Amino acid sequence: MDIGLTLPNRGVMLDIVTASELIRMAEVAEESGGFRSLWVGDSLLGKPRLESVSLLSAIAARTERVRLGVACMASFVIRDPILFAYQWASLDVIAEGRTIFVGCTGIIGQEGGQKEAEQYGVSNRDRALRLEEWTQLLRRLWTEDNVTFEGDYFQCSGVTIEPKPIAKPHPPIWIASNTFGSPKLVARSLERVARYADGWETSICRVDELQNRFAGIRERTANNDRDPDSMVFHLYHNINVNKDRDVALAETKAFLDRYYSRDHPVEWVQCWTAAGTPRQCAEHLAKYAALGVEEITIRATSADQFGQLDTIVNDVLPLVREMQSSGDGDAS
Repeated sequence: MDIGLTLPNRGVMLDIVTASELIRMAEVAEESGGFRSLWVGDSLLGKPRLESVSLLSAIAARTERVRLGVACMASFVIRDPILFAYQWASLDVIAEGRTIFVGCTGIIGQEGGQKEAEQYGVSNRDRALRLEEWTQLLRRLWTEDNVTFEGDYFQCSGVTIEPKPIAKPHPPIWIASNTFGSPKLVARSLERVARYADGWETSICRVDELQNRFAGIRERTANNDRDPDSMVFHLYHNINVNKDRDVALAETKAFLDRYYSRDHPVEWVQCWTAAGTPRQCAEHLAKYAALGVEEITIRATSADQFGQLDTIVNDVLPLVREMQSSGDGDAS
């Protein structure tokens, strides 16, 4: 299981970190050799932050090896898909083929989602269907010339994006979702991944739930005449290293509540965070490797971003590697 680092670009709005510090964190992460990828968040009117593609472009210019992505592109379905395809293709050229695109429906049922719905005239149903259309169009624009597309929400004729992305046949296209509620909605979200995506990203943290959804996606991928072993499973997670696990969890809850402007249940914070001593954090992360998770990206839920990064690199990641090489990690 590879490890990625999520940079808290909303932290620029909350005086947690500056833009230049985010870029420096990216450099430190790559120099450490401990991370395979770097990720940033995305939102528009819902939860403002340093714009994701702009930030990734700056990071691409200051790094050489790590993969780059947005986890996830919440504003994707309210952006013009042709313009976005052009922007991301240019980002991939700057990054020399190191990008991963992760699309999602964006925020639904929250205050920011209502603002975007009013501004752009999109309903919850529109978001889901646009995601399917935009994803299909994106793949074609990155691999074909003179693209003609006739969707319910977007149409174009004879469009060519140049330059094309460096990654071939195109940057990986993943879909992110954390759908709960009716079985019908969950099944639709899994089918969407199986039909249109190269991978699934989620912040679902319960092991039993992940096992069920992994199995569901693999089954649906095969039913769509695609290789289920080609599907990538990626987790979006948090970390707070502290000798006192209770202190780490308390700081994490305060960080997440402020970051997302909502009150997170304590049980969810405990599930969604590797917290405590380096060994406790490593044990928490290693259990996901046993599930078949290819990569997990972690965000430090602390005002001391550089201190946490240093501890993660020097004290946590070596333990995770040691546990994986020895076969440790309990997926129960």
